[in-house]
Amino acid sequence: MTSEHQPPPTAEPGSDHPGPELSFGQLLYRFLFFDWLFRDVNAARDLFERHAARQHNQRMSRYLPVYLRRWSVLAVFDFGLGVLCEKVVQATVLSAWFFTWSCVTVTGMVVITVAWLFLAFARMP
Repeated sequence: MTSEHQPPPTAEPGSDHPGPELSFGQLLYRFLFFDWLFRDVNAARDLFERHAARQHNQRMSRYLPVYLRRWSVLAVFDFGLGVLCEKVVQATVLSAWFFTWSCVTVTGMVVITVAWLFLAFARMP
């Protein structure tokens, strides 16, 4: 007996054709990291491909605030777990682990913000 309900295939934002099904690891990676959305401008062979890649990257920069929100939730979550482990559980090593990860996520938030500012507000020559 076959199932009538199948989940919709995943696709890249802005594309008309559906992509292949993603594994959980790939889906989690795409949920947290945004590099798969962008094209490498330096890999372009000529000026037209470079311009097209830059335009594509500027269009995809509209998704960076979504990733910024995701990473800010991670930072607050990690910081909250660090406070919980330090104050309630009295586990200093575990709290240091969570505080370290909150610093890493805040650093990621800075990278996302800078990338978004450079891409969203850059003028095309």
